[in-house]
Amino acid sequence: MSEIEVFDAEQLAGLIEGLAEAIGRDHPHLQKLTLIGIRTRGVPLAYRLRDRIATLLGIPPQVGELDITFFRDDLSAGGLRTPDRSEMPRDLTGQEVVLVDDVIFRGRTVRAALEALNHFGRPERVRLAVLIDRGHRQFPIQPDYCGCQLSTEPEQTVRVHLRETDAEERVLLIDKTAKIKS
Repeated sequence: MSEIEVFDAEQLAGLIEGLAEAIGRDHPHLQKLTLIGIRTRGVPLAYRLRDRIATLLGIPPQVGELDITFFRDDLSAGGLRTPDRSEMPRDLTGQEVVLVDDVIFRGRTVRAALEALNHFGRPERVRLAVLIDRGHRQFPIQPDYCGCQLSTEPEQTVRVHLRETDAEERVLLIDKTAKIKS
């Protein structure tokens, strides 16, 4: 197995800054904007985006937290996970929602998030913001806001480490098939 650091803490902060600027630019009416972080790492990213947008535009958008455990179609493949509560700051009917996640790969997480979102109202529009887009979709889902497109192989993993969840800041590319030469 090999690990390559793709982004360090400073570079990661730059990606988040770019996402915040793009979202803020596209949503001049922040009163209607709700950032929804997909658990686990999408939640701290959503709060960071809120803080950056507030600094840039003077008004913080609302933030919600979405757990998609019961909406996944691959529960049997990944082991059991204890679900968390989803928390929304308001009814999402008529709101402009930006779903936030750390990495998009096959699109299954976003598909589940869209289904889960229906339980909180009918948004006017839903967009997707991701830190890393690594391609290899199984569903026709593309991010509207992307920090970085990273070329990967399907058997590789991209792991985002955030201080809120991992006590460090970096992005790793992990290749489980790489052989260590002796």
